[in-house]
Amino acid sequence: MNTQKHRLVVFSGPSCVGKSPLAKALAKFYPELHRGMRPLVLYNSRAARPGETNGKDYHFRPRTEIEQMRNLDHFIVMDVRGDLQALDLRELAENLKQSDVLFEGNPFVGKALLTHPLLEGTNRLSIFMSPLSGEELAFLKSVTPAVSLSDFTTDVMRRKLLRRTRKQKGELSIKDLENIEKRASSAFSELQDAHYFRHIIANHDGEDSDNWDAFYYPIGDARKALLSFAKLLKGENPESVENWEKSLLE
Repeated sequence: MNTQKHRLVVFSGPSCVGKSPLAKALAKFYPELHRGMRPLVLYNSRAARPGETNGKDYHFRPRTEIEQMRNLDHFIVMDVRGDLQALDLRELAENLKQSDVLFEGNPFVGKALLTHPLLEGTNRLSIFMSPLSGEELAFLKSVTPAVSLSDFTTDVMRRKLLRRTRKQKGELSIKDLENIEKRASSAFSELQDAHYFRHIIANHDGEDSDNWDAFYYPIGDARKALLSFAKLLKGENPESVENWEKSLLE
């Protein structure tokens, strides 16, 4: 793909880490930055969830149709927690001619957007949101008796996901619990890919937190994360943003 003057903004992190409320807060408090980006709409093999719109949230298509996209040079097809997702490179190139493009979502897709050879030359801003800071992870690696970072991260995210889903649904079904466990168990492997991203925002206020919108203005880590994200979009380098080496989580 030819280099474009506009940026592909790749914003990823584990499920429930706080990506969605940050995006909403950006639209609310930094409307000029939000208007300057159009969302990257992927193809997805799963059915639309309540409140989702075809063509806005995803292009929802049968799995067989997305499988066939593997044979087309202008599509990148990815397996994301059992669902097939696909990116239309031609559509992305056209959108980048008009404005910045924002991908907000799964780190598996985020990593592909940063490493796929067909996207070489694309101007990218990569941001990863982590539920733990680099300092916290380094500390947990050093303690005796040893702590399993995978189990620790899973437990942190399991609690966030449980609180979020209870707020959304009240009573949880077996299917809800299975989905929560799948997402929580995936979080550590997603953190291990954070080193592919240039900027890392540590945020303890996940999507379960009241700090995003209960008091109108974000407070706590939610506020810090929003400020850091906005500064990165403006081309600034906020001091609180981290950069991780691959060895941190090896």
